[in-house]
Amino acid sequence: MSLLVVGLSHRSAPVSMLDRASLSLDAQTKLLQDTVAAEPATEAAVLATCNRIELYADVDKFHAGVAELSTLLAQHSGVGLEELTPHLYVHYEDRAVHHMFSVACGLDSMVVGEGQILGQIKDSLARAQGLHTAGRLMNDLFQQSLRVGKRAHSETGIDRAGQSLVTFGLEQLALGTPVTTWAQGKKALVIGAGSMSSLAAATLARAGVAEIVIANRTADRAERLAEILTEDDGTDVMARAVPMESVPFELTRADVVVSCTGATGLVLTAEAIAAGVEGRVGAQPETVRGKAPETVRGEVPEARTAPLPPVSTGGDEDCPLDLASVPPGFSVMGEAAVAGMDAATLEQHAAWAAGGTVDRRRAARRGGDAERADPELIGALAATAASVGRIPERRRPEPVAEPPRPEPVLYLLDLAMPRDIDAAAHRLAGVRLVDIEKLAEASADAPMAADVDQVRRIVSHEVAAFGAAQRAAHITPTVVALRTMAADVVAGEIARLEGRLPGLDDKHRAEITQTVRRVVDKLLHAPTVRVKQLAAEPGGAGYADALRTLFDLDPETVASVSRAEESTEKNAKIAANANIAENRGPA
Repeated sequence: MSLLVVGLSHRSAPVSMLDRASLSLDAQTKLLQDTVAAEPATEAAVLATCNRIELYADVDKFHAGVAELSTLLAQHSGVGLEELTPHLYVHYEDRAVHHMFSVACGLDSMVVGEGQILGQIKDSLARAQGLHTAGRLMNDLFQQSLRVGKRAHSETGIDRAGQSLVTFGLEQLALGTPVTTWAQGKKALVIGAGSMSSLAAATLARAGVAEIVIANRTADRAERLAEILTEDDGTDVMARAVPMESVPFELTRADVVVSCTGATGLVLTAEAIAAGVEGRVGAQPETVRGKAPETVRGEVPEARTAPLPPVSTGGDEDCPLDLASVPPGFSVMGEAAVAGMDAATLEQHAAWAAGGTVDRRRAARRGGDAERADPELIGALAATAASVGRIPERRRPEPVAEPPRPEPVLYLLDLAMPRDIDAAAHRLAGVRLVDIEKLAEASADAPMAADVDQVRRIVSHEVAAFGAAQRAAHITPTVVALRTMAADVVAGEIARLEGRLPGLDDKHRAEITQTVRRVVDKLLHAPTVRVKQLAAEPGGAGYADALRTLFDLDPETVASVSRAEESTEKNAKIAANANIAENRGPA
């Protein structure tokens, strides 16, 4: 059997595809169950985060495994296989191990070095164990990944190469201002009470927000998180839990909203956010109402710029300006538009403006409200030009400065996949939204620290060690079966000897038995030690088959040894967990 991973991540697929392909917890459960029920796979685990969806399996056939796992991912994600396939990647055997260890160390994360992935790997393993889809390979792989990830964080400065997704998102909201300065005194609303939401709440509390409100569909989890935040000696934050029905009201009070739930639809629509901004406590009317009313409704307002040139229905050829090349946002009624014209040209322009009528359809196409030109203004400019003489050069109209976007009064951080917050919210005046897609763009050019190279060396070393251990473990049942067969041969020959020499005393019988066993052990010692060494090397998987063939070992005997070892390991783990529970005492 061999390790195979098929998946997609922020490196292979756009955020929109990750959004569509995301798996709920129920979908992950069904995917695992269907995977182990499929012919090529015997065990499986799913790693599903906001940045990736990966299916790990132990398969006996590569091509059949890839086809089956890809099909299952498409079925359970709801995205057609033909549409999903271009975004899938496949890793096999050592490459799959290397990918998993890199993920655990944060090398494959959107924010390099973030440690949140370790908790997600732990949760994925626990889910597979609970569903009994994790066997020896999945347990070994995921547990070793956790150890490698912890080693990378403890032995290197990989944490300096990037922050957690929460911290990085808050930095993007703060726009260059230190998060602790930006967050000081703000009121925060955290929607969700899972691991990511809890991390966000704790990060906001440490950053210095004045209040955190936790909204969650399960009231107990929200209340527990609020209690933990309140009891934290390291912060002075006030925390309280509210039901999801209170979110619209809390939006009118909050300065910062972080959302990360498992919902399959939008948790906050643009309309709800607009209503929250409009009705927020202490909001200045001009902040929202002073802008185009379309903004409050979540629509894109037309640009409010200087008046655009009137367009004559009699024909643009009568206008001395090249109207086709005049960009939106320029006026032909001011000095900047007609500076450089001679008197005759200005008079022609004045006549055109006075005699033409406005074609509103064509003016609107240029991006603004059309108005009638002021022929008196242009006539006055013509008279001025006539008094100073001919100015033959022409100048392009000067741009009109666009009004600055108002400072945000509500900051939104969406860490969910699929998204919790309507993407249209970024168009609202007074709102700043940062979501997974924006985080991906912001982190694309993040500088890599020297520690990353050190982590890569750790990963390479650990992959080699893991592969050697797995290959050695693969041949162990065959070696055990060989020694068992040898012991049976010795026992049979001693029994035959007793039949031929019935008067043999116990002392001599024991001496002969021990001698025969020593001979067999010495003959088998060098070959079995060497075959374990060879099997641990890359490409050494075939030595187990060679050993079985040379000594004519029964495959079922080898399989029974494997089952016995797995049962022993399982019983040992159960006993260890029982001892831990006993030592803890009653809860």
